[in-house]
Amino acid sequence: MNIGSLLTTAAAGRPEQWATVRGPQRQNYRQFNARVNRLAHGLEALGATRGTNIAILMTNMPQMLEVMFAGFKAGCGVVPINFRLHPQECSYIVSHSESRVVFTEEQFQDTFPPGAGDPVQMVTTGPQTEGSLSYEAVLDGQSDLYDEVDANPDDVAWLFYTSGTTGRPKGAMLTHRNLWGMTERFHQDILPDPGDHEAVLHAAPLSHGSGLYALPNVANAASHIFLETSSFEPQRVLEILHEQAVTNLFAAPAMINRLLECSQMEHTDTSSIRALVYGGAPMMVDDLKRAITHFPNMVQIYGLGETPMTITYLSQEAHRIGGDRQEKRLGSAGIPRTGVDVAVVDSQGKVLPTGQIGEVVTRSEVVTTGYWKDPAATAEALKAGWLHTGDLGYFDDDGYLYLSDRSKDMIISGGENIYPREIEEVLTKHLAVREVAVIGVPDDRWGEAVKAVVVLHRGHDADAQELISFCQDHIASYKKPKSIDFVDELPKNNYGKTLKRELREPYWADATRQI
Repeated sequence: MNIGSLLTTAAAGRPEQWATVRGPQRQNYRQFNARVNRLAHGLEALGATRGTNIAILMTNMPQMLEVMFAGFKAGCGVVPINFRLHPQECSYIVSHSESRVVFTEEQFQDTFPPGAGDPVQMVTTGPQTEGSLSYEAVLDGQSDLYDEVDANPDDVAWLFYTSGTTGRPKGAMLTHRNLWGMTERFHQDILPDPGDHEAVLHAAPLSHGSGLYALPNVANAASHIFLETSSFEPQRVLEILHEQAVTNLFAAPAMINRLLECSQMEHTDTSSIRALVYGGAPMMVDDLKRAITHFPNMVQIYGLGETPMTITYLSQEAHRIGGDRQEKRLGSAGIPRTGVDVAVVDSQGKVLPTGQIGEVVTRSEVVTTGYWKDPAATAEALKAGWLHTGDLGYFDDDGYLYLSDRSKDMIISGGENIYPREIEEVLTKHLAVREVAVIGVPDDRWGEAVKAVVVLHRGHDADAQELISFCQDHIASYKKPKSIDFVDELPKNNYGKTLKRELREPYWADATRQI
């Protein structure tokens, strides 16, 4: 079993189909597969063979897909690194993962100081230097033919380091079996009837879970469309959706909201899009209803890096049901994915009845086998075959999962459990509020107090008391914010997820306990 064989099969079946497109540069599947095969030979020449790891520090570009599939075919573990991480974080990942080769760009060559890992061979898409090989030099002279390694299903194929928002990043080991399972479920749940000319736009970073959407799209011999720049430019994205007749893409909610705010949105033909997949962070119901008017074929996915995008999903049909049922459904994370078990349990691991909030746990063949060189974290996350997500939620009578919050984000005030997401949903209904994050801050009387950090729409005004009163009109009084801060923007990671720990830190710095 080797997940890289998806490319071999696609190239044999549709050799002339465009595989990668970036501006005027494009290559078909025959050319793409040949370059991947040459690179796989090059990896072996550099000592990166089955069981070793290789790291990728790149912006979205065709070479990143080439490295991914060359690594898969050669039996290597592929370690994606977010290019927006601090150099010390990048060096930590390379060192901790024991990566043998690091593929990067000229702009990132100084990221890794001597000793970042031992031994590490740097390969750059820029000019060759004293400390690195050029990317094309690794391919030069190698054969276009390559028989992918007969990997064990439990060999590591993708070593994904968590975002590190709660401390040192951990490397979730995803095997060839895991990636096969993820790919099959994409075909079953997300895009069950692919056409002859699929086209996926890689607008979100390939270094995150969205990079794995390349796998089912390669299986469909889809064209992989790349932005010409490393930044997310809404106007250019909308142009490409139309120019390239994009059929599917993944976008974080923050990206979708930026598209909706773009003046060009009203004039963009999105009829080719058969699946706009979103996830990675909550999307407020009002924002979602607005998005559906432009993108009727939306699919929500819920997953973690430890079980990539494969816990639950909210189907296209569920987005379009209309009426009060739609309002309720859009607030959910959907139903379990095909072949995936999901449960809500208490602190003792006992399954809770419908309507009761507990921790969401899941098991399937897509769930990670554990964390790289971290048996303690593995034992904490994987218990009796179930992955403990750290997310709080509940099931309704129809089997739909509703996420309340991350367990670490829950606020306990005066003995009451308060879920920030509920308050955030209310505040975003206020006409003046563009974004909001609700956190718990120290309180001498109640232990924690509710604080809202608010970003207002340009040209709108609202004071703290007005927003607090607005909350009191919609939720229980004990849940309303006790204070509100106004800021120009919320701190977020590269995937659009609000960094609540960063928001909390100033308030808890001198506290006798931490949340």
